[in-house]
Amino acid sequence: MHTRKLGQGLEVSAVGLGAMGMSMSYGPNPGDRDDMIGVLRYAVEHGVTFIDTAEVYGPYDNEALVGDAIAPIRDQVVVATKFGWNIVDGRMQGVDSRPEQIRRVADGSLQRLKVDTIDLFYQHRVDPDVPIEDVAGTVGELVAEGKVRHFGLSEAGAGTIRRAHAVFPVTAVQSEYSLWTRDPEAEVLPTCAELGVGFVPFSPLGKGFLTGTVGPDATFAPDEIRARVPRFAPENLAANQAIVDHVRGLAERRDATPGQVALAWLLARHPFIVPIPGTRRRERVDENAGSTSTSSPEGDR
Repeated sequence: MHTRKLGQGLEVSAVGLGAMGMSMSYGPNPGDRDDMIGVLRYAVEHGVTFIDTAEVYGPYDNEALVGDAIAPIRDQVVVATKFGWNIVDGRMQGVDSRPEQIRRVADGSLQRLKVDTIDLFYQHRVDPDVPIEDVAGTVGELVAEGKVRHFGLSEAGAGTIRRAHAVFPVTAVQSEYSLWTRDPEAEVLPTCAELGVGFVPFSPLGKGFLTGTVGPDATFAPDEIRARVPRFAPENLAANQAIVDHVRGLAERRDATPGQVALAWLLARHPFIVPIPGTRRRERVDENAGSTSTSSPEGDR
């Protein structure tokens, strides 16, 4: 696994690991917590040094899981977590990025992750009631206090990125980006390139669709995130199958998997892009890591 640099010189593995699905959103949660800890440690042992979590995943459970997993290998890991939600009785009740809330979340995340410093602290969603300058300033104070190393934004527009960056340097922007979700290309990616900000695509495999394992007849449990995403409605799955068929053809010519081609495509877009596919399985960790040696499909478009 080779490494890449996000903004401010933060060096991470070229492919990271999104840990959310180990605690929520993708069907029944794994019954064996120790197995998920094993998968996280396996990933780090095989060169995946960038792990992504958030207080809202669970809520709280995912941070605690990641904290237990990285405790003996802390010096090998860059861990990212997020603030920005008002969580009441285990449920999100809107956004909240007031300075006092950011500080409360930072302290809670430090305890659950069992770390002295959060490597990358994202605002999970922009709070329209709190100026982004106040958010950036508060995270800057946490950096000065040694509680946080780097500041990130998630799902932020180009103007918000610029305003935040003018107050305190933004290290990374995290948004959905893949072969079938290309919204960041118009404004956000050029802004990141101009300002020297890294870009971290979540759902880089289209929530599993681009791996070729989600067929046109797939069904999803009501509590699964894909049951609420229009692209996974039966009529849209059938219409989008042509994308997977094309990616599968590219993969066959490269002796690769569709998922590796989808990740290789992202890696080829810009040198500051670091996708964070999620998985619960060791074999998928290996497959995703293999995308770094898969040739880009750019020339086949």
